[in-house]
Amino acid sequence: MTTHTIGEFKARFSDILEEVRRGAIVGVRYGREKKPVAFLVPPERAPAPTPRKLGPLQGKAGFRLKPGFKMTDADLLGL
Repeated sequence: MTTHTIGEFKARFSDILEEVRRGAIVGVRYGREKKPVAFLVPPERAPAPTPRKLGPLQGKAGFRLKPGFKMTDADLLGL
């Protein structure tokens, strides 16, 4: 695994993405203390997403969509 400061990351962005594409894990460090703030991993090495729970409304709320309901991404985002 390699790590880069924010400045190095910005300057070498394309090269770093190529490293990740080839399977490398790359860390990004930030601030005066150069603390790790992020890791870039290839998609096949990333943890599987877990379903989100509704929290306190779980089992108490729900919704239904009418047949034929359509909404574009722009409509959803209010664009």
